[in-house]
Amino acid sequence: MDETVAFGGRLYLILVLLLGFSRGMDILSTWVATPGLVLEGNPIAKWLGWKWGLPLNVALCLVFALWPLPAIIISTTSVLVAARNFQSAWLMRSLGEEYYRAWHVARIRETQPSLYLFCLFGQTVLTGAVGVALLYFSAPDYLVPVAIGLGIISYAFTVAFYTLLSVWRLRRALG
Repeated sequence: MDETVAFGGRLYLILVLLLGFSRGMDILSTWVATPGLVLEGNPIAKWLGWKWGLPLNVALCLVFALWPLPAIIISTTSVLVAARNFQSAWLMRSLGEEYYRAWHVARIRETQPSLYLFCLFGQTVLTGAVGVALLYFSAPDYLVPVAIGLGIISYAFTVAFYTLLSVWRLRRALG
């Protein structure tokens, strides 16, 4: 599973297209939801902004397409992140980034932290369990289902990590 593919070969081009599509959907969904990156949860992506984030993503797609396992993991995670972004993007865009953030912060403040964390972990554990099941029932030498399972698990960890990071930063800012 740690094999590489030939640069410029047929599989390489397929993986570049797969990564380009999935990363493109993540970027598009982020732009629809938060064109000013006010609501971006990834501090590195926020710091890079659109000017540096787009070329960096193109470069990463070209590099990671050399390794099928990480390429499929990244693609799976990116598509799931994009789907999550699109779920609320209409609300974020219609309310405006600043108003949505203020509204969301107010909802978090009004919610017991234990309930919020219980729901977050419920969401991520259930999602991750699908990835674990896919890993468990896939033959180890079948790259694609194993990589998709790892991508689903990666998505669950990503959601948990960035959500906890934003809540921690919010709680710290509130004193």
